[in-house]
Amino acid sequence: MLNLVERPRRNRKNAWTRAMARETHLGPEHFIYPLFIHEGQGRQPIKSMPGCSRLCMSSLIDEAGAALADGIGSIVLFPALGDDKKTPHGEESYNPDGLVQTALRKLKSAWPDLTLITDVALDPFSSDGHDGIVSAEGDILNDETVDVLVKQAVSQAEAGADIISPSDMMDGRIGAIRQGLDQAGFTHVSILAYTAKYASAFYGPFRDALDSAPRFGDKKTYQMDPANVREALREVELDVSEGADMVMVKPAGPFLDVIKAVRESTVLPVAAYQVSGEYAMLKAAAQNGWLDERKAVLESLLGIRRAGADVILTYYARQAAAWLREG
Repeated sequence: MLNLVERPRRNRKNAWTRAMARETHLGPEHFIYPLFIHEGQGRQPIKSMPGCSRLCMSSLIDEAGAALADGIGSIVLFPALGDDKKTPHGEESYNPDGLVQTALRKLKSAWPDLTLITDVALDPFSSDGHDGIVSAEGDILNDETVDVLVKQAVSQAEAGADIISPSDMMDGRIGAIRQGLDQAGFTHVSILAYTAKYASAFYGPFRDALDSAPRFGDKKTYQMDPANVREALREVELDVSEGADMVMVKPAGPFLDVIKAVRESTVLPVAAYQVSGEYAMLKAAAQNGWLDERKAVLESLLGIRRAGADVILTYYARQAAAWLREG
């Protein structure tokens, strides 16, 4: 027999011992549930995201209530608009009677305990499909865009948003939005900044869901280079100094090292977004019988938590919550 003092397997010998030694916990309280909304009737299935749909107002209320019953306390809204509502400057983004604003009021009335998060960016509202205003030369105008984003954020706060989440990656937008919210009397509204949002190939199904792909070019002049980590820490420092309450890394799975680096650089809560491409890959593999969906999804979410994320935006939120209840 080996003369071993250390036998790590003793802490793995049964379920109870493994539970006592477990370092990372995953529960529905760690999930934020992204929901797509549209102006029509019923649910519109999203082909590239099996199991996900664009929701009409009544189905949104039902889905939000079901999520709350599952122990998921936060949702984030993404609007799919018709081309007739899209303009070069995205004015519909701050329409007080717009789709997002109407949804916020109805949700707040139906489910006052649900935390409502909104996306702040112009791509769903832009006829150019970019997160910012496009110049005649095809450049994304930073400061002019920020002015519109502030109007959008204040309009969402007025409609009942609890957390504003700017995803546009314009420089200086966190400080400007914080100032705009405070001046409008919304000092209690939080900012969850998309701090390290990468120019990723994993966003394709999301753009299908919202019909918000750029009409030309790409988003590499404002979203981050996937090769960079130190740049993310610079963005963290800036967003914290400008008044962010929480920071985010997007995507999650391909950027676990960035989540870890961000977690170690700030005391603020860290979010990570398991994006549409990650979801679609897991779904496709499971539907082909190549992966056990339940095991693979829960392992992927646990890995994101282990890397340092306090909360995870995931389309699997309700399904994962159900699996966790089953034990």
